Amino acid sequence: MDEPGIDAERPPTWVTRAVVMVMVGIAALWYLRGVVTSLRPLVIMLLVSLFLSFALEPAVNRLERFGLRRGLGTALVFALGIAAIGGFGVQVGALLAEQVTEFSENVPTYLVDIDDFLDDNFGIENATEDLRSRYDSGALASLLGDLADDLARFGSTVANVMFQLFTIGLFTFYLVAEGPKVRRLVCSFLAPGRQRQVLAVWGVAVEKTGAYILSRALLAVISAGIHWAAFEVIGLPSSLALALWVGVISQFIPVVGTYIAGVLPVLIGLLGEPVNGFWVVVVIAVYQLVENYLLSPRITAHTMRIHAAVAFGSVIAGAALLGIVGALLAIPVAATTQAVVASVAQRHEVADDLTVGRGPERSRRWGRRTETKAEPEASAEPNWSGEQGGAGP
Repeated sequence: MDEPGIDAERPPTWVTRAVVMVMVGIAALWYLRGVVTSLRPLVIMLLVSLFLSFALEPAVNRLERFGLRRGLGTALVFALGIAAIGGFGVQVGALLAEQVTEFSENVPTYLVDIDDFLDDNFGIENATEDLRSRYDSGALASLLGDLADDLARFGSTVANVMFQLFTIGLFTFYLVAEGPKVRRLVCSFLAPGRQRQVLAVWGVAVEKTGAYILSRALLAVISAGIHWAAFEVIGLPSSLALALWVGVISQFIPVVGTYIAGVLPVLIGLLGEPVNGFWVVVVIAVYQLVENYLLSPRITAHTMRIHAAVAFGSVIAGAALLGIVGALLAIPVAATTQAVVASVAQRHEVADDLTVGRGPERSRRWGRRTETKAEPEASAEPNWSGEQGGAGP
């Protein structure tokens, strides 16, 4: 009598199997999460490589049309890019090292000037005495000296950094040099209809990313040239390096690049003569107006145009997902997505009455209400009884 009762209390076999499968699934997801976390650096490097390949491929394609072999053209474009980055690093590194060294040597003078200013204007005496004692003891001077030495080595270590990024360079070189083969390999796993779609999206991505780099590079060159001339007139030291810093940083760092780029020349101007810092602010502000309203619209009209709100939102989203790498990749990805959606999405005409915030029904009611107001005052009151005629009760 007990056996049937015991069997009845046991759960069905499918329940036990389902519980086991859920537990196995949870364990597999947990393991997969660990794998994805471990591979995240590799995924980021692949994304950066893909972005760089999209940026470099238009130049390689142009060289290939001129008769240069694709592998040789890719190597030439890589060499020019490395030379440009290395030259920028050497110039800016030397500038920072020179300015930090000069600042370190003039710290006592700056502190005395601050003391004199506070004493003469506010009656505060020996406000920087603690800082001067720390500097005289050698602690602050040693710190600034070490920082100057590190910055002096910055330019010479650019090549070493490039070698450390060998993985990204290798992936990028392969994706550019073997671009047609890679596309053919990917499309070989797809149906003919899907192949055309994938190739179309791939082509748009290459076009928009290349256009983004081209537009940023043109604006950076123009910005560097104008700021170089302006800084020479103001009399800033190392005007070429400062101009290169402003041009590159303001164009290739999204959203906040202009403010980051302007800090260094303003500080150097203030350390020299305060009025120089003021003129640097004026120059940067005026150039931004000229660029935003004259230069940038003309250049991006032929390369890549994206709404400022979309750019700002995409940078925030990219930074939240992948940090600084995501912020740098956000605008090209947003432009590519915008172009793909615009090319495949179907658009319809919008009625004029919908663009003023009223739906069709409300528009009809509004029209009837307007017509009623336009009637003469002698018109009869509505006859709610349904009889013909306008006589009241």
